[in-house]
Amino acid sequence: MDPQAALAAALHDEWGRLLALLVARFRRLDLAEDGLAEAFEAAARTWPDAGVPANPAAWLLTTARRRVLDRLRSEEVLARRMPLLAVEAGLTAEAQRVMADPGDELVDERLRLVLLCAHPQLSREAAAALTLRMVLGVSTDDIARLFLQSGPTMAARLTRARKRIAGERFAVPSAGELPGRVAAVADVAYLAFTAGYAPGSGPDVLRAELAGEAIRLVRVLRSLLPYDDPELTALLALMLLQHSRRDARVRDGCMVLLPDQDRSLWRHDEIEEALALLRPLTDRPAAPYLLQALIASEHAISAFTGATAWDRIVARYDELLALGDSPVVRLNRAVALAEASGPEAGLAALAGVAMRGHRLPAARAELLARTGATEEARASYEAAIALCGNKAERSHLVARRALLDPGS
Repeated sequence: MDPQAALAAALHDEWGRLLALLVARFRRLDLAEDGLAEAFEAAARTWPDAGVPANPAAWLLTTARRRVLDRLRSEEVLARRMPLLAVEAGLTAEAQRVMADPGDELVDERLRLVLLCAHPQLSREAAAALTLRMVLGVSTDDIARLFLQSGPTMAARLTRARKRIAGERFAVPSAGELPGRVAAVADVAYLAFTAGYAPGSGPDVLRAELAGEAIRLVRVLRSLLPYDDPELTALLALMLLQHSRRDARVRDGCMVLLPDQDRSLWRHDEIEEALALLRPLTDRPAAPYLLQALIASEHAISAFTGATAWDRIVARYDELLALGDSPVVRLNRAVALAEASGPEAGLAALAGVAMRGHRLPAARAELLARTGATEEARASYEAAIALCGNKAERSHLVARRALLDPGS
């Protein structure tokens, strides 16, 4: 096996599992992460000459544990109570046993790590960054790039997040508490996905890598839970439906809106997977991610833009509003209503909606332009352009504003 490929595969597939085992053993997030990072560094030096071990994950776990024990000995924690030879002899055997039989013990430790990283004491943004780092093994530099921050800033943010949860229990919450914590992880995953699929700032139309990592997090969480969580399943379907359009959302570096996308570029295998996930859920009680996924599925199943069932989408948004009123849902409902009943209806639905950012004036500008209210549309476009922090989206708004003056 190629050492570099083996190392990359281990980082992608095993980081979260190995880190969870180390945290469970040593109860210190900082030591566990440092030890595992050093084990990967040692593998990068050793494997090209010595060859890839038969069980790479067990090799990494053994090496990481040895590194952590070295650190603890240097802190004089274990020196007196844990004989060196006994520890060394047990490390490899235990690692081989755990990695050869990834049963309930390993599942439980990974679930604990996922839930710890989404601890309620952390902000959603900090939890998202920490989860990407700890559970999925995304490097600090990559997380910083994904969230448009400098490397040192993200490193400091992750350090603060680790310290904030350093004293928290590394345990799976009780059965009564678990659904709430899982919901928190789901929200963190969707926040990370949204940051990748529709960046609010920066030069990119989308950051597909971040969106893909968020999907991977939800897949991992679903594989760990001891029960089926319908909202988590719906969230995975929602993400897949949106992510399936990534190749069609960008053309020559510019953003392409849904009605103008080349549907042959959609990832239809991901759409099929999402629809298969949704079919058993369609008769379940309304829930936020389920309704959003059903809305996204309406776009996926329509043969072309003009065939979209906007009336059904408006009805889904009405259900969402019944679950919880929010400016974002009202904005999206107004856009759907405009498609179903005309721009005047959409503008009427926007009356009274207040929210920060450029999306509200951008939507209003589009609808005003369709009614022929050119001057009002121009003013709204200018307001949206002034508020827009994403370069690609800003360019799109500038282009839309220019269409108001075709002779200029």
